[in-house]
Amino acid sequence: MASESLEQTLGGADEMLPFAATLQLVVGQASEKGRKLQNEDAIGIRIPSGIPLISKGVVSVISDGVSTAEGGAHASAISVSNFLADYYSTPETWSVQTSSSKVLTALNRWLYGLGQDYRDARRGFVCTFSALVFKSCSVHMLHVGDSRIYRFRHGELLQLSHDHSSHINSSNQYLTRALGMDVKLDVDYKTLSVEVDDLYLLTTDGVHDVLTEFEIHRKLTALCQQHPKLTDNLCEKFCQMLNKKAFDLGSKDNLSSQLLSVSQLPKQAIDDVYHSLSRQPFPPPLSVGMKLDGYQVTHILHQSQRSQVYRVENDEGKTFCMKTPSVNYIDDAAYIERFMLESWVGQRINSTHVVKVVEQHKIKSALYYVTEFLSGISLGEWLTQHKKAPVEEVLLLLKQIELGIRAFHRRETLHQDVKPDNIFITRDGVVKIIDFGSCYIKGVAEISSP
Repeated sequence: MASESLEQTLGGADEMLPFAATLQLVVGQASEKGRKLQNEDAIGIRIPSGIPLISKGVVSVISDGVSTAEGGAHASAISVSNFLADYYSTPETWSVQTSSSKVLTALNRWLYGLGQDYRDARRGFVCTFSALVFKSCSVHMLHVGDSRIYRFRHGELLQLSHDHSSHINSSNQYLTRALGMDVKLDVDYKTLSVEVDDLYLLTTDGVHDVLTEFEIHRKLTALCQQHPKLTDNLCEKFCQMLNKKAFDLGSKDNLSSQLLSVSQLPKQAIDDVYHSLSRQPFPPPLSVGMKLDGYQVTHILHQSQRSQVYRVENDEGKTFCMKTPSVNYIDDAAYIERFMLESWVGQRINSTHVVKVVEQHKIKSALYYVTEFLSGISLGEWLTQHKKAPVEEVLLLLKQIELGIRAFHRRETLHQDVKPDNIFITRDGVVKIIDFGSCYIKGVAEISSP
């Protein structure tokens, strides 16, 4: 079982997301070879801490290596271990669907490629794959093959997944979809709302081909009645009991099951959110010569009702821009959340044509962020000065703007406020997109916030 602590260990202020990481699950799993010579199933659960718990969530994966494929056992092991590793390596700004689909597409092509080394396709690397990703107040289901995912809620059992198999007769069937079977992968994906005390059960066919839904429902009902408050240990024992029951009933396949219970969801009252967001104080309006965390103000570049921008120098004499929030919004939780997201987004967009947010390696005493200093003019000013600019010059600027926008889109982020005043042209002719205040981030939009 791949698992990490649920305890939250947030990084420095620049890394923080302005959301609560209070998603909590109790989990258990078990896998046995049963009557087979080897266990071709693979299972894994990963519960990260800190920022990944908020931005990526909790992942549970179950896979069954196809018995007729000689590489089935390797395929299932590869699919589980690699998905649990690679999913968390995708950008934090990506949605669950984008992150998981890109990882699964790469996994499928890899397994399919490995299978091509065999002259007989039946000896390829083929396996089923079923996964749940719990993020904020939703669960995302990914499924291909005939492993199953059930939800037990308010005493009712519901099969969420659909078996991708075709029955030849009462005793024989074959998979119609699986990882590594074809170069093109078709995965079932759906998003469902989550409730506290929901139970999610994942099984391979060695279990559910023998145990009826009635029997599974009866076992889950008894578990909840006997233990209103589940623990990891109880969930693991339940999975072991379920596997043993299938074995006793004559299952001839490997036996694997996972049980996950939702014990807490990240919902907070607006007062709790404000308290969390206001841990860092607003800096006062700064004047030339004043210092904040080693940055000395040399010029006031912009002041408005919503924010201030200063030209500053650090102790080494390097020049930067500092943006601070307006004290007019000191009690506005939505404004503070948006301001914090500006620097968070800026640190994750890496492009020559997007202004760089400077990472801070020390704790900040107030709420602000620092960017590279740009010397030049805005596109609005440039247009005023160049009313009849050559087409070639205009096309060169447009190409750079396009590259900057593409950098946002690669992170599933929309700038949403691209206008001449937010496009800067340096003295070297390099175009930079500035201002992250209106950005829409797909991965963040999946996180519930009051």
